[in-house]
Amino acid sequence: MKRNTIKNHSDFIAGENDPTARCAYFLVRTKSAKYPNDARYGLIVTKKTFKHAVDRNHAKRLIRDWIEFNEDLMCDEQDYIFIIRQAILDANRDSGREAMRKALCYLKNQPTNA
Repeated sequence: MKRNTIKNHSDFIAGENDPTARCAYFLVRTKSAKYPNDARYGLIVTKKTFKHAVDRNHAKRLIRDWIEFNEDLMCDEQDYIFIIRQAILDANRDSGREAMRKALCYLKNQPTNA
């Protein structure tokens, strides 16, 4: 099942105590899903971090591939917000998928604030 994406600015805002995982390529925060049966994810890829549109698009393609590959580790009760870092442009597919797996496993074991 393919997840929907977060589109509204207000849905990107996460609380201070929301679980967070970091790696060299991205930072991911989770929050309770707005629609429990339809959990979503959002990508934050800024012009400040990636000056050229081609780099922003490449980063988004990579992170979507990694999300799709590890989607079974994502909880249906959580929305995920990914903040992409510059180092993603130097990543290869396998190292990114492994980093995503580790981050999602870490978040799965964190207590949630309901």
